[in-house]
Amino acid sequence: MSEGAGGGRLHRGDVVAVTLPPGEAWLGIAAETWSSEAVLFPVDHRLPAAAARALLARGEPTVIVSPEGRRRAPSGRPADSAVALIVATSGSSGRSRLVELPRSGVEAAVTSSLRALAAGSGDGWVSCLPPAHIGGLLVLLRGILGGAPLLFRRPGKLEPVSGFPFISIVPTQLVRALDAGVDLRGYRAMLVGGGGMEAPLRDRATTARAPCVVTYGLTQSCGGVVYDGAPLPGVSLRITDAGEIQLGGPTLLRGYRDGSGAGLTAGGWLPTGDAGWLDGAGLLHVQGRLDDLIVTGGENVWPGDVEAALRSHPAVADCAVFGRPDPTWGRRVVAAVVPRDPAAPPTLEALREHVGALLGRHRAPRELVVMESLPRTPLGKLRRGWLAQRAGEVEPSG
Repeated sequence: MSEGAGGGRLHRGDVVAVTLPPGEAWLGIAAETWSSEAVLFPVDHRLPAAAARALLARGEPTVIVSPEGRRRAPSGRPADSAVALIVATSGSSGRSRLVELPRSGVEAAVTSSLRALAAGSGDGWVSCLPPAHIGGLLVLLRGILGGAPLLFRRPGKLEPVSGFPFISIVPTQLVRALDAGVDLRGYRAMLVGGGGMEAPLRDRATTARAPCVVTYGLTQSCGGVVYDGAPLPGVSLRITDAGEIQLGGPTLLRGYRDGSGAGLTAGGWLPTGDAGWLDGAGLLHVQGRLDDLIVTGGENVWPGDVEAALRSHPAVADCAVFGRPDPTWGRRVVAAVVPRDPAAPPTLEALREHVGALLGRHRAPRELVVMESLPRTPLGKLRRGWLAQRAGEVEPSG
């Protein structure tokens, strides 16, 4: 057992909620929790107080580590010692879920990742993602389980450092680094997760010789388990008749702390809710969330495709695409756009012509909503579901 300041030693099965901001303190806490066979429950320090209290109430931790210190929670509920992590999903499509990840699954995810990257124990990792989310948490665990040195940096500081050839980031960080002219060639691999990379960003990264590895996975799969379309060793994937991506293998969740999800299929597969397809080489291509698909006039329109086309318009700074009920088309394509110049936003017809030339007129938006900003998760994922639900509260343009 380990001794800790303020809250006493940790016990097997303790659920340790950590509300600290990112930094080196996380490494010691995570290592102590792992060695004690306790369960690490990271809570995003950026959450409003009410949201943090609600998440803690759902997670029922037995120990809470905060900037004020460490204390035991008398009303907490221990977990099975086979569980290593309780991680909240991003909640980009609704209420977050508290995912229980098994110790064996975490070990498999870390081991297979390091093997796929040919990373040795002396190869350091830059930690610049919040440890309250699975991508940042896995960097800590590569240090604890793989013996990798860790360098903690601010999210916007991506300049390579000798001895630390690996880093995990999200697309927003990559965009900002490329915009700032940061030379990223010093990395051996930059894992890019949390939403995938559209073709224009891939092209920019290739031109800048940034060694990006696009990862795919969910919190429920212990993070990214598909690298550049290929599953990690031991990971299986399949596409169902409905076009859904399903994942298999040792990295999958054990269950949900608060019973907020359905878990695995009878055959042990994880339904991801994402649509995709496999090419002739067996590589995975992700199309988007199945729930986001817009069927308009009998045609299938994927929001991500339309968003990529819209972002290539010079008057568009940011955008999101979703469907709205339509008496003629069944559903019509709606574009929420943040203009580069708020005083001169693009017109609906101009955007229809632009998208039509790239994707076909049937995929072009039929309604335009001009916004000052778009709702996103802390990791930059679009809250497209929020937009679709609140569409009636937004005044349409064009």
